[in-house]
Amino acid sequence: MDAKRKTRKFSERPLSPSRAGSRGGGSLVIIGGHEDRTGEKLILGEVARRLGEDGKIVVCDVASSEPDALWEDYEKAFRALGVPHVFRLSIDRREEASEPRLMRILEGATGVFFTGGDQLKITSQVGDTPVFSRILEIYENGGVIAGTSAGASVMSETMMVQGGHDESYKIKSALLMAPGFGLARDMLIDQHFAQRGRMARLIGAVSQNPRMLGIGIDENTAIIVENSSRFEVLGDGAAYVVDASTTTYSNIGEGGEADRTLSSFGLTVHVLSQGDGFDLVTRTPSFQPAEQYERQLQAAGDE
Repeated sequence: MDAKRKTRKFSERPLSPSRAGSRGGGSLVIIGGHEDRTGEKLILGEVARRLGEDGKIVVCDVASSEPDALWEDYEKAFRALGVPHVFRLSIDRREEASEPRLMRILEGATGVFFTGGDQLKITSQVGDTPVFSRILEIYENGGVIAGTSAGASVMSETMMVQGGHDESYKIKSALLMAPGFGLARDMLIDQHFAQRGRMARLIGAVSQNPRMLGIGIDENTAIIVENSSRFEVLGDGAAYVVDASTTTYSNIGEGGEADRTLSSFGLTVHVLSQGDGFDLVTRTPSFQPAEQYERQLQAAGDE
């Protein structure tokens, strides 16, 4: 794409149903980590596009151990993309998430972006606080909630915290999971997916509860969730969907020795790249050429 994408103005039209969500909800941009912040900025550009004409994004860096550097990067990136209002939300202690000064930062926001770091810091500092209630309100009123790496994991109802990386999944694995924000309903999201060899742990996680779809997202790749009913893939890598509802046999509930390897028959795995979509209701993928999808995004941004 050319520089026009980086400096374009936002559409004056209000969010359409396809952007805002037929249930009154907005959109989720869930990023697998290490998204481009200095070049074409394709994924961050899509976040910016969804903010609206007089867009205001609030960057929440609570997860990071180096928040100042991250804030500088994202402020520079979003301003280069033409976002007129970019604010920082830092929370060092949970009690701060009830303070009026932080609530004022979220006033008028049309989007919130969660950086990477430690997902437990996000949920423990923000979950079930006035700040979280306001973020949920932004989403339900048609705003965009985005997150990368740890900020992606918190979108799930249940999030993976640690364990089970690049080896076969063991039934008694020390895979640690915790409650997430639940914005991405019926999904369990993992990030840095191919880069950190996380397929086995995602299979193990959804085998414990086949109601949940496992979604693995590569770096510099995002899924864009609309209406809580479908998503599309944007970026250089792939999104992997593991559907354990089709499983015909699994030994995960049989107990046995701690080092016994998981068996699972009949589960379904889809691999989606840019432009491909996935229906979360019917659990079926759909194809669209990557170049066509990118042209559509550019056209939407130039309106």
